[in-house]
Amino acid sequence: MRSPVWIKARHFLAFIWVMLFALDGAIRAYLMELYESSPEGAMVLGAIANTNWRESSEYLSMHWHSVALICCGLALVALLVWHITGRNVFRGVRKDKRLVVFTLIVVLVCVVAYLSKPWRRLHPAVFWTQWVHSANNLKASLADQHVERARLLGLAIQAKPVLTSAGPSTVVLALSESINRDNLSLYGYLRQTTPQLQEQQRNSGDQMTVFRNAWSVDSSTLPAVRNLFGFGAPSSTQSHHLIALARASGYKVWWISNHDDVGIEQQHARLADIVQMVNRSPGRSSVSLDGEMLDELKSALDAPSERKFIVVHMLGAHPHYSLRYPKGQNPFDDEVDAIEASLKSKGTSLWVRRQRQEYDAALLYHDHIVAEMLRLTKSVTPPKGKVAWMYLSDHGQEVGHVRNHAGHSSSTEAGYRIPAIIWQAPSSESPPEGVSERPFRSDWAAWTVADLLDIHWTPQPLERNVLSNPYQWEEPRLPMAVNSFTK
Repeated sequence: MRSPVWIKARHFLAFIWVMLFALDGAIRAYLMELYESSPEGAMVLGAIANTNWRESSEYLSMHWHSVALICCGLALVALLVWHITGRNVFRGVRKDKRLVVFTLIVVLVCVVAYLSKPWRRLHPAVFWTQWVHSANNLKASLADQHVERARLLGLAIQAKPVLTSAGPSTVVLALSESINRDNLSLYGYLRQTTPQLQEQQRNSGDQMTVFRNAWSVDSSTLPAVRNLFGFGAPSSTQSHHLIALARASGYKVWWISNHDDVGIEQQHARLADIVQMVNRSPGRSSVSLDGEMLDELKSALDAPSERKFIVVHMLGAHPHYSLRYPKGQNPFDDEVDAIEASLKSKGTSLWVRRQRQEYDAALLYHDHIVAEMLRLTKSVTPPKGKVAWMYLSDHGQEVGHVRNHAGHSSSTEAGYRIPAIIWQAPSSESPPEGVSERPFRSDWAAWTVADLLDIHWTPQPLERNVLSNPYQWEEPRLPMAVNSFTK
C-alpha cells in the first residue's frame, strides 16, 4: 500500500481487530483465574443478569487491583500493537509461485475456520455479540423464573402434602446424563462397564431393584429434566414440582450439580434450599469430572437435618466422551474384542468405533462414581428411619447401535433406553414381586421418588408409581416405532 488513506485505514482496522482478541483473552483469563469459569458459564451469565450499577461499582471497589493490573497490561499490548500495525515497508516483493500457494493455503484455512461453527462462535466479534444477547435474554427471563418458582412453592403448600411415616428420612436422587443401558454390563453388555454396581447388586439382594426396561420420553436434557420433576406435565399450571412438594412437606433439599446449565439451574436447582454447582464451564468441552461431587454429597448426608432430599445431577457420559473420565484411563482403547468385531461386521466407521471405546470408558468411570454414591448413602442408614437411593439417566445415547452415529439421537431407540435403579434400606417396605420387570418411564419418576419420600397429597395417581401395586403402564409416544418396551 502506498496511499496514505489506505495505510491509515489499515492501521486502525488491524489495531481494532487484534485488540478484540487481546481483550477477549484478558476477560477469559480473569474469569478462569478467579472463578474457574468461562464467560458463558451459568454463574457469570447469572451474575451479569442479576447485577445493577450499584452492585457493579461495589464489585469494582473490591477487585480494583486485579482490574487495574489487567488494564495496564492491555495498555502495554495496545501500544505495541499500535506500533506494529502502523509500520509500512515500501519494498518490492518478487512474485514467487510458492508465496502465492502459501497465501492461498492461509486464506483457505481462514475461510474454513469462519465457516466452522465451533471455531466461528468463539471469534470475539461473534462470541461477545451473542453473549450480550444471551445475558439480556436471561435477565428478561429471570423475573419470570422467580415468579414461577414462587408459584410452584405456593401450589405445593396449597396441596397440603403429608408424610406417611415418622422418624428421620434421607432420599438421594442420582440423576445422570446420556447413559444407554445397553452399554452397561449390569444389563448384559459384554464389556465390563459396571463391575462395582454389579457387586453392589450382589451384596444388596432384594434391597436393590434394577429396572430392566427403563425408558426416557425425551432425547435431550432440558425437556427430560422438566418432565421428570414436573410429573410428566410440566406445562400444566396445575402440575406440581417434585422439589417444591418435598420442601412443603418438611424436607430440606440439596441440589448438587456438575452441569453448568442456566435453564436447569433457574427452573429446578434454585427451588432447593442448598445449591452446590461444582462446574463453571458449560457445554461439551467441560472437563469437570463427576467425582468432584462426592465430597459435597458426603457433606449433605452428614448434615444434621432430620429429613433430607438430595439431588445429584451428574454429567455422566455427556459428549465429548473422552472428557468424562480421567486422562489415560481407557481400558477399551483399541481393544479388539467381541464388541469391536460386531461393530466392524456391521460396517461401522472407524470414528464411531473409537467413540464407542471412549463412551464405554466413560461408563466405567461413571460406574465407580455411582457405586460410591450408593456406598455413601448406605453408610448413613440409621437404626430407625428410612434411607433410599434412586439412580436413572435423563436420556440415552446412540453410539453405533443402529446408525453409524455417535451422540444424541431422537430417531432411534438408543436415544431413549436408560438405566434405572432403586435401593432401599432394610427397614423400608419391600417392593412388589416382579417389579424389576415392569416397564418404567422417566417422566413418571417423580411419582416413585415421592413414594420414597413418603409424601402423600390429593389427588395422587398411584398407577404411575412403579413401586405401587396398582401401577399401570402406558406406552409413551416416541418419534419412531418401538418393537417392544419390555425387551
